Amino acid sequence: MRNKLIAAFACTTALVSTGAASAADLAARPYTKAPAYIEPLFNWTGLYVGGHIGGAWTNEQFINNGNGGGFGDLVPGQGYRQRNSGVMGGAQIGYNWQANNYVFGLEGTISGLDNKGSFRNTAFGPANDVFSWRANVLATVVGRAGFAVQNNLFYIKGGYAGVNNRLSVTDPVVTGTGGQTHWANGWTIGAGWEYGITRNWIVGLEYNYAAFGSQTYQLGGTAANYTFDAKPRDIQWAVVRASYKFDSPVIARY
Repeated sequence: MRNKLIAAFACTTALVSTGAASAADLAARPYTKAPAYIEPLFNWTGLYVGGHIGGAWTNEQFINNGNGGGFGDLVPGQGYRQRNSGVMGGAQIGYNWQANNYVFGLEGTISGLDNKGSFRNTAFGPANDVFSWRANVLATVVGRAGFAVQNNLFYIKGGYAGVNNRLSVTDPVVTGTGGQTHWANGWTIGAGWEYGITRNWIVGLEYNYAAFGSQTYQLGGTAANYTFDAKPRDIQWAVVRASYKFDSPVIARY
C-alpha cells in the first residue's frame, strides 16, 4: 500500500509540473491601445440668420446735367463730390452647402446707414444755396464661395447691391427748397472670415465694396426746376457678424 501511495503522489507531481510548463510557454496577450479621440469637423451646411454692426463710408457725387433752370447756382457740368461715414447695422439670412472643405452659399442682407453730408455753394455769396445728401438703407443679394479649415471659414462674395439715396438743395435767395429720393442699383464684392464657436453659433468679420449707377434727381423749387445726375459713387463697409445656423449635423473625421 505504501508503495502505491508513493507512486500516485509522484504521478500527480509530474502532471502539475507539465501543466505549469505548458502555461509558461503560452505567448503574452498583446496590448491593444484604445482608439484615439477624433475632433469632429464643423459642418457649414444649413440655413442661418443673424445680425451685423459696423461702419460705412460713402462717396457721394452729383453733377448738373443742364436740363433744369437756374436753381442752385451750378451751371451744367458743375457739381460736387463729398465723402462721409457713419454707423451701420442690420440683418442677414443665407444658406450654405459644404462639399469636403469647399463651401458655397447664397445670402441676403438689409442694413440701415447713417451716411449723410451737406455743404454750402458760395459761388454767389456766403448766404447762397446749401446742398444735402443722405444714404440710409442698403440691401445686397450675393453668392458666397469659401474654404473651410476646421471651425474656420474664409470666403469671398459678390452680387447685387442697392441703396436708398436722397439729394436736396436749399436756395434762400431765389427759389426755396427742393429734393428727391431714388433707389440706386449697383454691384458689390467682399471678403470675410467666420468661426463656428458652437455647433450652431457663428461669429465673423467682413469687408465689402459697392458701386452704383447714377439717377436723375429733379429738385423742384417754387420758381424753377434744377436737375442733377447723382449717385453714391461707392460705399464701403466693415462689420462684425453673429449668426445662428439651424440643424447642422456633426461630421466626424476618420
